[in-house]
Amino acid sequence: MEPEDEIYENGGEQPARSKPIISGEQLDVEAYASLYKDRTKVARLLFIADHCNNEAMQLEALRMAYDEIKRGENTLLFREVVEKIGGRLGDKYGMDSAWCETVDRRAEQKKERLESELNSYRTNLIKESIRMGYNDFGDFHYAHGALGDAFKSYVRTRDYCTTSKHIISMCMNAILVSIEMGQFTHVTSYVSKAEQTPEALDQITIAKLRCAAGLAHLETKKYKLAARKFLETGPELGSHYNEVIAPQDVATYGGLCALASFDRTELKNKVIDNVNFRNFLELVPEVRELINDFYSSHYASCLEYLGNLKPNLLLDIHLHDHVETLYDQIRHKALIQYTHPFVSVDLHMMANAFKTSVAGLEKELEALITDNQIQARIDSHNKILYARHADQRNATFQRVLQTGGEFDQDVRSMLLRANLIKYDHNLRALRKL
Repeated sequence: MEPEDEIYENGGEQPARSKPIISGEQLDVEAYASLYKDRTKVARLLFIADHCNNEAMQLEALRMAYDEIKRGENTLLFREVVEKIGGRLGDKYGMDSAWCETVDRRAEQKKERLESELNSYRTNLIKESIRMGYNDFGDFHYAHGALGDAFKSYVRTRDYCTTSKHIISMCMNAILVSIEMGQFTHVTSYVSKAEQTPEALDQITIAKLRCAAGLAHLETKKYKLAARKFLETGPELGSHYNEVIAPQDVATYGGLCALASFDRTELKNKVIDNVNFRNFLELVPEVRELINDFYSSHYASCLEYLGNLKPNLLLDIHLHDHVETLYDQIRHKALIQYTHPFVSVDLHMMANAFKTSVAGLEKELEALITDNQIQARIDSHNKILYARHADQRNATFQRVLQTGGEFDQDVRSMLLRANLIKYDHNLRALRKL
């Protein structure tokens, strides 16, 4: 058994649980993909194919990606997927040169028409038509996978926006393309710009902006800020933003970031008692249960849920780089929270509660003590952790002495000032000058 498996393995019989889409032993690729649409659906399927070790799952992801791409116009991505499949799915999922040629020819014709229309609009100086022309160009490039050109076209509409709604539309398009390019500094910038026109924002758009900001903070490892944004996302989001994120992702990303960065009070007030976020958590029962278990100090059960979720979280296009860091932070918080109320802790009992070995637990505690996150010392012979609680009697005397010293200094300063004023010391000095 691997050490990590030893940590997360939970002994005893467990009651049967409903298995959500993004948990359990193996990802249900079809159910997972159905949560998304457009480019992010293909991108997530290809990410699964590139990172999973199960060939059947890999081929299933590639098959679904192939079918999804054939509904669009991105021939470059189509060729890439055909190469990845490598004939393993039979002739039906091979190279379709006729389709590629037809799509490319049609794309060239459409591009010429769009250029002609845009030049006409620019000649006539019709702002709204120019804006629509650049917007159409952005849509065209986006559909064909030219994300850089799509971003430039969408941003060029900014100079021709005449209403707040136009600005919001431009920002949302720029955010969508920036997320897919991985340019999260642009995401933050355009979220901020959109929020500066609140009169044009409806609840769905606000929810989308919260999600985009959350993804940007997640990417930069600002987990507390990411958690806040996901927790602020309203239930109006529904499936309105599934070209970027699903409601299940909001629950998972927000829940894990909150566990890793919030203290107990924040966890209770902002997560567990958050009525809006509860709607998202209901979609992913395992995340809801692990948050409740963590708050209730049921660490073995909490770590079991985390262990079950981990393989599939590593296949998530946005979360995979952060899983290890988040898991380490959550585990460290659990260890700190467990030791906090006690003067001494039996390491054998603690190891049993965390389903790990005493030696492994001792190393983890040593690291936390060295990092000054736990105020304690370890008796390695008897395997007991002793907390270094301050001497309250001595601390009280020290505070009294400090307060007395400060009072004495304040009184002396007041007397000195009173005497200076009484004898006109400052005025005399001025006269001498």
